Amino acid sequence: MRSNPSSIRGRLDRAGILLSGLCAVHCVAGIVLVGVLGLGGELLLSPAIHEVGLALAVVFGAASLGFGVLRHGRMTPLVTGGAGIVLMALALFVGHGLPEALLTICGVALVAGAHLFNLRGHAAH
Repeated sequence: MRSNPSSIRGRLDRAGILLSGLCAVHCVAGIVLVGVLGLGGELLLSPAIHEVGLALAVVFGAASLGFGVLRHGRMTPLVTGGAGIVLMALALFVGHGLPEALLTICGVALVAGAHLFNLRGHAAH
């Protein structure tokens, strides 16, 4: 049985949206739990979590947004997602705290928005 390629692309976009949301929750939870309550600093502030999150964003973004350009020909989702990934990458270099959280949350919002644009672009075709 063959899988429907547009269904796979839609799933990749939905996974990208879910991962973006989880990243935003992680940022807010990290600020609250570590900054206010002093809990979970080693786990929540681990650089490995941020690096893995960025790697996942790059993989899912490149796959789904790249295929989106091939499918519907619109560059806006790819450019928007790329800008979000750049912000997420910059967050790795500013150290923990509010600047990191703001860069990351803005970045994941752009990535999630790009996946939404991409889904709409697929639906139009």
